[in-house]
Amino acid sequence: MILRKFSSIPAKPFFVTTPIFYVNAAPHIGHLYSAVIADAIFRFENLLRPNPANIFTTGTDEHGTKIQQAAAQKSVPVEEYCRTVSEGYRSLFADMGVKHTDFIRTSEVRHFSVVERFWSELKKRDLLYTENYSGWYCISDETFLTESQLKEDGKGGKISLESGHPAEWTEELNYMFRLGKFQEEVVRWASREGSVRPKKFQKILLDSLEEPLPDISVSRPASRVHWAIPVPGDPSQTIYVWLDALVNYLTCSGYPENAAWPPDVQVIGKDILKFHGIYWPAFLIANDLEPPKSLFVHSHWTVDGQKMSKSRRNVVDPTERASLYTSEGLRYFLLREGVAHSDGNYSDVKVFRFLNAELADTLGNLLSRCCAKSLNPQQIWPEFDPEVFRELFEVDATKRLIELLEMLPQKSFSHFQEGSFHLVVDSVMSSLHAGNNFFETMKPWELKKGSEAQKKRLEGILCLTMEALRICAIILQPIIPKMTTQLLDKLFINPGQRQWQNCERFLWKSSPRAKANLSNGSSVLFKRLQQEKSQKIAQG
Repeated sequence: MILRKFSSIPAKPFFVTTPIFYVNAAPHIGHLYSAVIADAIFRFENLLRPNPANIFTTGTDEHGTKIQQAAAQKSVPVEEYCRTVSEGYRSLFADMGVKHTDFIRTSEVRHFSVVERFWSELKKRDLLYTENYSGWYCISDETFLTESQLKEDGKGGKISLESGHPAEWTEELNYMFRLGKFQEEVVRWASREGSVRPKKFQKILLDSLEEPLPDISVSRPASRVHWAIPVPGDPSQTIYVWLDALVNYLTCSGYPENAAWPPDVQVIGKDILKFHGIYWPAFLIANDLEPPKSLFVHSHWTVDGQKMSKSRRNVVDPTERASLYTSEGLRYFLLREGVAHSDGNYSDVKVFRFLNAELADTLGNLLSRCCAKSLNPQQIWPEFDPEVFRELFEVDATKRLIELLEMLPQKSFSHFQEGSFHLVVDSVMSSLHAGNNFFETMKPWELKKGSEAQKKRLEGILCLTMEALRICAIILQPIIPKMTTQLLDKLFINPGQRQWQNCERFLWKSSPRAKANLSNGSSVLFKRLQQEKSQKIAQG
C-alpha cells in the first residue's frame, strides 16, 4: 500500500469547523460550547494572521430517522421542523458572538450535489458494494453497534454501552464501504503529533484502532429512511446520515476546488470521535483527499454534578441563561470553566460568583477606576512621562505588575495554541489583580488635589493602569469580543492597533503613547449580578 504524505504547509486560508448540530432538539450549552471554542480559535488566528479568506463553518445536520420521528411528534412537515430548529441555532450563535463565515444546512441543494459527487467518486474507485446486512442499530445515535458496544437492558433488549440509548435488531440490504482497506493509513494519520488533541483522546482513538476495522454500512433502505439524500442511480437506498453529515465540511470548502482544504482544526465533542477520527479520515483518504490537520476534542457538561438529560429536566437552555447573565457572561463562563480533557460542571452558583468576581469586580472595576471623573476629570489617557515612570518602578506593586504584563503575551499565546482558554483567563486575571493592587497601593485619590508633581504622579498611575487594561483586553478578544471592543473603544485604541503584535509592545519600552482623549462610551463593562437574580435562578 502506498502511504500518502499528509501536508503541514500553511499556504492556504485558515479553516476551522464545528460539528454540524443534529436538529432533533433545541440547542443546549454543550452545542454552544463547541461553537464558542471554534469561534475563539478563529478569532485568535485572525489576531495573529488576519485574512479575509479564512473560513469558520458551522450549521445543522437535518437528515435521518430521528428527524423523521421528531417532526412527526410535533405534527409538522419535516422541512418546516428542520427550518425552525436550524434558525434557533443560527439565532443563538448570532446572539453569542459566534462569527462564522458559513452556516450550512444539509438539506441545501449545494450540499446534495457535493454528497452525490463524493459518493460517485467512492463508487468509481470500487470502494462500495451491496450486501445483506444485519446488526443492532441505535436510532438515537444513528449507528450500527457491535456486540462489544452493547449491553443488556434488563428487559430482553440491548442498549448502547456508551450512550445508554436502545438498539434494535435490523436486517436490510445496504451499500458497504471498504473501511478495513484504509486502516493502516488512518492509524498513521491518527498517530501524528497534534492530529487529535488533547492527547487523552488521541490515545483513546489509537486504542480503538488496534482491532481490525470491519467494512461499514453507508446507506439505508429508502423505505425505512426517506428523509435523506438518495443514493445516485439507486432510489431504493438513501445515503447514511453520518456520511452525508461529514461531507458538509467539503461543501463549505468549495469542493472540488478545495482551496482551503484540509481543515486546520475541527472542533468536536468526545461522543463523535469515532466518526471523525476513523470514518472521516478513511472516507477522505479513499477519495485522495487529505484528512484534517487536527481534531480538537472536548468533553461534556454535567449540571450540578449530574449528567445533563431531558429525563432529569436539567438541560441548560443557553438563551434563557444569556438573558440572566448576558451573552458575553455565559460565553466567558463556558470558556473560563470548561477544560477539553474532562467534563465541565455547570452550576448557576458558580456562574454568578465568577462573573461578579472577575468581569465586574476585577476587569470592570479597574476600568471604572481610571475613567472616574473624580480622578480623571479631563477624561484622557495621560501622556507617558519617563521620569514619573522611573519613580513608580521603585515600588514593589509596580514591579510585580510590570513583571506579569511582560510575561502575559507569551504565556497567553501558548495557552491559546493548546486550546487552554481557562489558562488564558487565569493568566489575564492574575495581571488584572496585580493592576488593582497597584492602583490601591498608589492611592491616586490622595494625589488629585496635591502639587504639580503629585498630579504628574497621578497621571503616571492612570497611564500604567490603562496600559495594563489595553494589553489584557487585546488578549481577551477571542474570549469576550463585545466587552473587549467596548473597553478598547473607551481607551480610544485604533482598530488597527488591536492585533496580537500590539499586546507585545509595551509603552514603558518602545511604544509610548501620546496624550489622548477617552471616548464618550460607557466605562461600565459588566453590571454586578444582584442577589435577587441569584434567587430567581435557584428557584428556576
